[in-house]
Amino acid sequence: MTDKQLNILLVEDDDIDVMTVRRAFRKNNISNPLKVAGDGIEALELLRSGEVPPDNRIILLDINMPRMDGIEFLRELRADPALCSATVVVLTTSNEDRDRVNAYQLNVAGYLLKPVTFASFVESMAMLNKYWTLMEFP
Repeated sequence: MTDKQLNILLVEDDDIDVMTVRRAFRKNNISNPLKVAGDGIEALELLRSGEVPPDNRIILLDINMPRMDGIEFLRELRADPALCSATVVVLTTSNEDRDRVNAYQLNVAGYLLKPVTFASFVESMAMLNKYWTLMEFP
């Protein structure tokens, strides 16, 4: 693993969006390990079990999910001393001010709206990849 290779956890309940993220990663030659959780509860299980290694880890988080939504997940994550420093970028269709404010209050690194077109989505993933290659992780 290189210093800049990340362990990515995608927390997303929509299979089409998961496929879109995978396709956008391929299109941008992003080869970092990617794990997928269908909701916040499953994501916490993956993180706590060590299935997503803690080193160089980033979480891409949807807001609107069943069982445990993204904001509930963030509250649980930030309350856990072993996970509280995890880097989280929200990737969602929610353009609600309330969700954006809540996410930033819970220390997300960014809040990205899912683009409508695949080409725009590919551009967003390229920009995100550039961001995390420049970023220093705890």
